Amino acid sequence: MTVSETPFPPPLESYPPIAGGLVHVLVERATLVPFNVVATCIFIVAIIHTFAAKRFLVLAHRIQRRHEEREQAAGRSPSPSILAELLHFVGEIEVIFGLWVIVLAVAITHSYGWSAAQHYLDHTVDYTEAAFVVVIMAIAATRPIVALGESALRRIARLGGETPAAWWLTIVVLGPVLGSIMTEPAAMTLCALLLSRQFYAFRPPIRLAYATLGLLFVNVSVGGTLTHFAAPPVLMVARAWQWDTPFMLTHFGLRAVLGVMIATGLYFLVFRGELKALSRQGAGREPASVTTAPVPPWIIAVHVGFLAWTVVNSHYTALFLGGFLFFLGFVKATAPHQRPVDLAPPLLVGFFLGGLVIHGGLQGWWIAPVLASLGTVRLFVGALVLTAFNDNALITYLATLVPNLGPGLKIAVVAGAVSGGGLTVIANAPNPAGQSILARHFEEGISPLGLLAGAALPTVIVGLCFLLL
Repeated sequence: MTVSETPFPPPLESYPPIAGGLVHVLVERATLVPFNVVATCIFIVAIIHTFAAKRFLVLAHRIQRRHEEREQAAGRSPSPSILAELLHFVGEIEVIFGLWVIVLAVAITHSYGWSAAQHYLDHTVDYTEAAFVVVIMAIAATRPIVALGESALRRIARLGGETPAAWWLTIVVLGPVLGSIMTEPAAMTLCALLLSRQFYAFRPPIRLAYATLGLLFVNVSVGGTLTHFAAPPVLMVARAWQWDTPFMLTHFGLRAVLGVMIATGLYFLVFRGELKALSRQGAGREPASVTTAPVPPWIIAVHVGFLAWTVVNSHYTALFLGGFLFFLGFVKATAPHQRPVDLAPPLLVGFFLGGLVIHGGLQGWWIAPVLASLGTVRLFVGALVLTAFNDNALITYLATLVPNLGPGLKIAVVAGAVSGGGLTVIANAPNPAGQSILARHFEEGISPLGLLAGAALPTVIVGLCFLLL
């Protein structure tokens, strides 16, 4: 049978039963379906591209400066350089996986024909999570929702005098835990908006800036595990494994909260000098506010209702998208109390996640046997490491396809996936939302290595909490 005659993508159950060592299984699957190697190589190149994104941005700025200097020397008004704009485009994290989807689609078409590529992109891949993140991020960033969250967190920050340090501590501890109620994407959006105004606006040192970003991503990743509906990696397994909120609270929630508090407390001690300096810098300054005039309570209540509708119907694309259209109409009708809904950041994040899901859907041939070959501790570590290079929701979803996975192994793979959710921007679905909001506070954009360094220690701490407690 030729490659073009085989079904695409091959279902995992179509492979022979796992027998022999892991290397033998992977070689056998690569031999049976050589396109597996092609798809994975394209995915690896896309990941490498994300780590090199900052270099493209630096080069784009350099070329633009040279272009402007030449234009001025010639007596012409400065204009954008086409090459600089193209380099800036390919250096945007949110578009990278989408760009490599084009290469993947060409490869699928070459091997299986356009109809196979079309069927995979339009019917096989599930874009529900990407669409959900777009909607929830857009609603969570509106003025009434931000005003509500800011008001709640301000009461806690007021105990510390509303200094940058007090806001920092309040946002990175309580904000992520709120994600268990309002979903992780919404919590990430709210925390990033507040950190941007109440902390990053004071221009913290670069080490503290990256430490805060890494801590935020890790805390949001584990902070949504108190319920069964808020964290994308938990959503993927809750129905299949019949996990409910009491189960999540018992097996994950308390450990997650403890890990968040220990990691944040340790970073607070490490950077207490820098945080005190920021507090002195903000002394006498009127506390900043993301919102200005008060928003009528009834408008806030309606926004919360739309947020709740989206969360409850997160698995039903037609329902939450339909609700979002009504929401946009309500925002227009109450325009005096609103800010214009900026759809560009949510759509870019959705594009990023859509591209990641397309690539990730072809990685099950090697991820599933890797997960099936590990014991409890090794499975935890393996899921954590794999999450750095893949969306953690995809890791947990593939775990549901592994037959006869014991209760302890199920907990281990989810714990590892959420623990590693802050290591890279692709590790957890809400991370691109946080990056899109906070990137302007980092010169030349956010460095993937800087994020990795900032998230490493919190990842170890929350991981130990899940493993040892």
